[in-house]
Amino acid sequence: MRFTKMHGLGNDYLYVFGEVPENAPELARKLSDRHFGAGSDGLIFISNSDKANFKMRIFNADGSEAKMCGNGIRCVGKYVYDKGYTDKIIVTIETLSGIRTLRLHVSDGKVKTVAVDMGMAVAEKPVELDVDGEKVLLTPVSVGNPHAVIFVDDMDSAPLTTLGPKIERHPFFPDGVNVEFVKVQEKNKLRMRVWERGSGVTMACGTGACASAMAAIAAKYCRYEEPIEVQLDGGKLEILIDTDNNVLMTGPAEFVYEGETIDD
Repeated sequence: MRFTKMHGLGNDYLYVFGEVPENAPELARKLSDRHFGAGSDGLIFISNSDKANFKMRIFNADGSEAKMCGNGIRCVGKYVYDKGYTDKIIVTIETLSGIRTLRLHVSDGKVKTVAVDMGMAVAEKPVELDVDGEKVLLTPVSVGNPHAVIFVDDMDSAPLTTLGPKIERHPFFPDGVNVEFVKVQEKNKLRMRVWERGSGVTMACGTGACASAMAAIAAKYCRYEEPIEVQLDGGKLEILIDTDNNVLMTGPAEFVYEGETIDD
């Protein structure tokens, strides 16, 4: 099986064009291992769709299937254009969270950045959870997949690797959740780190950036209709949310290398 490694701000996946095999979860676990495999945050299959231009399915590093990935879908846009599967700069992608529309920004015949219509973000009222005896205030947000946004005063001391996995598996989120720690740096500028459901700490999370921006607007740290810069470990994303809570995310997508699996 041939694959292409790509990343969006360091959130890296292995991409395969073709139908999803029955052993996709096993392949994702094996190939994502950073010591014994190619190393990635998961495996993404791209195929034709009868509902959109293309379809994507995402398998996390632990083999679980994700509904949506903001960084991953930007790379899908670059993949299908740069490899000649389409010459369109407006591309629709079928996901388990619905159909998403991409606008590809092309320079010298290659996609450099991608703007993604992420659909609607829904922020619920903040809730206080008991996490192993510790009270944690967080904002649940849905961007087609579940997020828990926690605002912090100091990102350096944010309990990413200790609190993150506990909240991911908290009974309040029966299907698991992505956990974002967010510091408001200044007007319309956020710093975010993420513990991703099924993958752990990653360099970036596109849907997490959208969820963080939505939570920041709900908390009146940021405003509708104004670009919000979200700084992640791997770089920056621009998030724009209109008054109907529809989200536009813009960011880069990059090729890393291509490879081929070898049977034992």
